[in-house]
Amino acid sequence: MLNSTPKVARFCALSGPRQALVRLCQSIDYAQVEDLQVRDGEPVFDPPPTVLLDLKLDSDSSGRSESELADFALCEEVCRLLERIDQIQNGRIRRIEVRAGIPRRVLIEANVMEPIR
Repeated sequence: MLNSTPKVARFCALSGPRQALVRLCQSIDYAQVEDLQVRDGEPVFDPPPTVLLDLKLDSDSSGRSESELADFALCEEVCRLLERIDQIQNGRIRRIEVRAGIPRRVLIEANVMEPIR
């Protein structure tokens, strides 16, 4: 079971693949990331996931202010996503819904023989 209060983590403490996932979410603003592979508890970008952008044509996307920073505190949603990746270890995230550069919902592919947490 996930902790109700994720531990506070910093961007600079993340592995390269986890930093890449956070930066991807920040850069796409509103979108869905589909078919992200997870190996040994790390997101894998080869093959790259599919990104479906959700664009509003009546306004410009400003992006996350943290995207320009070398380090920052991770928000609760990012910490929870990374905790899920820790639990998956080896598998696939079918979809990550990103809103305002923050992962909000996750659809995880699970084997029915494995306990679902």
